[in-house]
Amino acid sequence: HKFRQTQLSHFFLLISQTKGPFTPRDLLVLTVATQETDGFRRFLRSAKHFNYTIKVLGRGETWKGGDYMSPPGGGQKVRLLKSALEDIQDENRVILFVDSYDVIFSSGPRELLKKFQQAKHRVVFSAETLIWPDRHLEDKHPHVREGKRFLGAGGFIGYAPNLKKMLLDWSGADSESDQLHFTKIYINPEKRKSINITLDNKCRLFQNLHGALDEVVLKFEDGRVRARNVLYDTLPVIIHGNGPTKLQINYLGNYIPNLWTFETGCTICNENLRSLSGLQESEYPVVVIGIFIQQPTPFVTVFFERLLNLKYPKNRLQLFIYNQESHHEPHVRTFLEYHESEYQGVKLIGPEEGIDPVTSRNIGFDMCRDNIDCEYFFSVDVDVVLKNEDTLRILIELNKPFIAPMMTKPGLLWTNFWGALSADGYYARSEDYVDIVQGHRVGLWNVPYVSHIFLMKADVLRTDLKDPDLFESATLDPDMAFCSKVRNKGVFMFVTNVHTYGRVLSTENYQTNHLHNDLWQVFENPEWEERYIHENYSKVLKDGFIETPCPDVYWFPVFTDVACKHLIEEMEHFGQWSGGGNTDNRIQGGYENVPTIDIHMNQVGYEKEWHKFLLDYVAPVTEKMYPGYYTRAQFDLAFVVRYKPDEQPALRPHHDASTFTINIALNQVGIDYQGGGCRFLRYNCSIDAPRRGWALMHPGRLTHYHEGLPTVEGVRYIVVSFVDP
Repeated sequence: HKFRQTQLSHFFLLISQTKGPFTPRDLLVLTVATQETDGFRRFLRSAKHFNYTIKVLGRGETWKGGDYMSPPGGGQKVRLLKSALEDIQDENRVILFVDSYDVIFSSGPRELLKKFQQAKHRVVFSAETLIWPDRHLEDKHPHVREGKRFLGAGGFIGYAPNLKKMLLDWSGADSESDQLHFTKIYINPEKRKSINITLDNKCRLFQNLHGALDEVVLKFEDGRVRARNVLYDTLPVIIHGNGPTKLQINYLGNYIPNLWTFETGCTICNENLRSLSGLQESEYPVVVIGIFIQQPTPFVTVFFERLLNLKYPKNRLQLFIYNQESHHEPHVRTFLEYHESEYQGVKLIGPEEGIDPVTSRNIGFDMCRDNIDCEYFFSVDVDVVLKNEDTLRILIELNKPFIAPMMTKPGLLWTNFWGALSADGYYARSEDYVDIVQGHRVGLWNVPYVSHIFLMKADVLRTDLKDPDLFESATLDPDMAFCSKVRNKGVFMFVTNVHTYGRVLSTENYQTNHLHNDLWQVFENPEWEERYIHENYSKVLKDGFIETPCPDVYWFPVFTDVACKHLIEEMEHFGQWSGGGNTDNRIQGGYENVPTIDIHMNQVGYEKEWHKFLLDYVAPVTEKMYPGYYTRAQFDLAFVVRYKPDEQPALRPHHDASTFTINIALNQVGIDYQGGGCRFLRYNCSIDAPRRGWALMHPGRLTHYHEGLPTVEGVRYIVVSFVDP
């Protein structure tokens, strides 16, 4: 009787295996998701891309099945699957059961069903390199000639009757191990044969990433992208980031299925957007902007100017400002004095309150959490140069729970995100990092770490990220601890490089011992040029935007009004003006033939910076206007001169001790002073109305004997440099 039963079962098995090709209608995908996480939405998107039919189990339930870090767990999935199978009566119905939070489809149901049929078994489990959770069962697993030997419970496919039979004896608790349950069935030869189970040893259907990271690469071909197992030369249909491989599934999920290809670029950048166009100002979402000043930082005034220029209704913005630096109190105070009333609300924490940076971040989060109208928290460190005025709008419209704009440092591969992590949780470079930074790949990228600037939905702060210890860790820095907590809560951190947003300042060599310390940043940050070099300077070289008021005298814009103002104020703040006499111990020989009342650049520690300015901005003009002459911009003297009617109003005719001289007007005739100017005696040619920020460049010796014309009212300031003495 038993012999005839076995013959019949083999007969029916043979029929099922020789059945004609499956159609997608034969397949039903079952998965468990008690919460709609970012991972679950990614899973559904990939399923929809290939037109899988999905049924989600456990929605609304509390998850009691443990997590991947600490066995046992997963029994809740088995209970839900067993219950769902009871409603399926079609004996030819094929069921795919997979996890969802860390699973993506790489191909469609036709390929999956074809490979299932080729496996010639009624149930096919995913296979793993590593045995889990009970290593003592290793010897009981069947040996395989090639491929992976151990069962993985995160994905299996089979006929409904066989799966029902497999689950018949399950009566475990939700917290018990699904993996252990299925493993014990598989290593039992009778049950394995009766249910007709095999493993997908060579990852033709399922790719578990744990223990197999070196085997899996992205395969770009014919306008599509999928995963390839290079060890077995297979193209798995389902990719599972099981165990501690969440970062790797996130990386693959940036591309699979066809989220980004070389042919199409980003295909998800315009999905599920939240449009702000057409809204009344009162309809814009309320945003709390958290501004964090934790160290001396250059160009803080510029930061606040850019904040003011954000294209977003200020009456829908609340500001949380944390300033740990006394040096920056005047910058914050000036900004609030003029603009606090424009915003919906402002909360300031100053250095005198003694609140540490981590606590300040939590206070900022709470300002949004506790305000029922707050929809977003926009965190911005003060060293961020927010050049794109639409940044906040763009980020909101992308409609992600957590999104950061990519920020760079000019000339470096540094950005505010990491593409991968090392084993100890620190920086590692992902394969696509350089392409993303250099703009060869443009899109939305799920990454393990961001810093300096990000936008979070308030709903996430009130739910998944409501804990007060988000920045705390025994081993990690606060920013790394925060990103780790965000990842572990299943919140994806996206970075976008679809637009250019700005950069992050270098703060390493910023000193605070001057009045206008930003002047000293010429070596460190390109912000120096934007702040201090005239907006029309580029036209000097490109378009010949140069005037010739006298023979061989060239006049061109070089400094902004801010540069002029800062140089004057810096010198007056220093205050040690020379007496204007011939005796001058500051110069070699101690005697000045044609003295002025001045302060030398080396007195304020600015000679290296001034040389850099001459090399970068004056030397190119010199070589353009005096063909064949090349300068290394050497100088013995560079100084700011002050002319006053009751002090020194003018300067007698003289030659300069230079090959050529630069003379830059620092303030405005007719407003700050009357009179002044420069007269070249040989040509009887005068420049009577010097323009603020414009440089006069002329030969120093022989041909260009000149004098400083009298200042009759007010105070006139110029900066002079004798170049190539």
